[in-house]
Amino acid sequence: MRKISLVVFALVLLLVGCAPNFQKDQEIVQEKEDTKEKAIIPKYKISDQYYQTILPFEPSEARGLTVNKLNTRYDIDEFETGLMRIAQNTFSPDKYLFQEGQYLDRKTVGLWLNREYTDAQLKEVGLKAEENIGLNPLDPGTGDVKTRNKENPIYLAHILEHDYLVKGEDGTAHLGGIVIGLALNSVHYFQEIQYGPTFETKIEHATLDKEGKKIAKKVVSRLRQIKGLSKVPITIALFEQESNSAVVPGNFFAYANVSEGSTKLGGWENVNEDYVLFPSDNAEDDHRDDLTTFLNFKQDVEEYFPNFNGVIGRAFYIENELQKLNIDIPIQFYGKAEAVGFTQYVTGLILEHFPDYISVQVNVSSVNGPEALIVREVDQKEPFVHIYE
Repeated sequence: MRKISLVVFALVLLLVGCAPNFQKDQEIVQEKEDTKEKAIIPKYKISDQYYQTILPFEPSEARGLTVNKLNTRYDIDEFETGLMRIAQNTFSPDKYLFQEGQYLDRKTVGLWLNREYTDAQLKEVGLKAEENIGLNPLDPGTGDVKTRNKENPIYLAHILEHDYLVKGEDGTAHLGGIVIGLALNSVHYFQEIQYGPTFETKIEHATLDKEGKKIAKKVVSRLRQIKGLSKVPITIALFEQESNSAVVPGNFFAYANVSEGSTKLGGWENVNEDYVLFPSDNAEDDHRDDLTTFLNFKQDVEEYFPNFNGVIGRAFYIENELQKLNIDIPIQFYGKAEAVGFTQYVTGLILEHFPDYISVQVNVSSVNGPEALIVREVDQKEPFVHIYE
């Protein structure tokens, strides 16, 4: 029998795919550069794939910049969660604790995201000479605006810091390493005049790869000058964000490690991850079998509502293997019973069409908001279903 839960707390626990680990809160001493502070490791660890965090929660000083600097909600979410996946290659969730970045403040990140400026431009923007530390290329300020922006686009959109603390046997925790994400623009948007029309220039991936790695070297050198970061291991990763009209997120494509006390980046490792929209030409060209499975599911959904064709999917691939499929079904219901019946029907289709080695999530919504959520994790025989009240 399908399991239908109306309890939000139960849903949250089930989404992570494993039962929580019930233990007592662990009190530790967090060692900082000049101080020691008491902290708590929460007793719940919802999954081995997630890092435990320490309490009290200390937000990053640069918190909120991600929303302003990235193009879409999809990029915002993936930039953060994808950076945690990158971190697991170096900092094991079994050994390290997660903390939001504590070393790059809002002003520093803002200055790094600027362009370089000429002396005249510095005066125009009201900055001092020592604040001319932008990592994006100089706009010479003369000539055609479109040509200047095409030749000197803004590559770096945002910088995200995550800190990883290592637990000691003596009940202490100290900084064990940091992970830095560099979000890069696949499209540069600009205006000829303030409040005028917006133009765009596409940036080729090969160019982003080259420029991103140049920026990464500068960032590592600067991090070593920050108090508390002179010796810790660093991982730095490159993220290519999508255009502002995209309905799938961008992806990380490379990362490198910097050993303790060094300023030299190790060899760059390629990250073969990708998000693909179903249906789309990209899916047709590169993932035809998976697309066919999705289209068969979509066709069966449309048989329930013959005049409906709004099913879309966002597929996540690692090493060209489908890992996760999120499906959105926006539809108009005329009663709760109809919504429940449709949800049961879709749940059966998930079992029928999709193999159990991929994670599938279906969001059913209407003009009134979310109607149902169906989650089938890897190797799970029965999906978990939540009907929103």
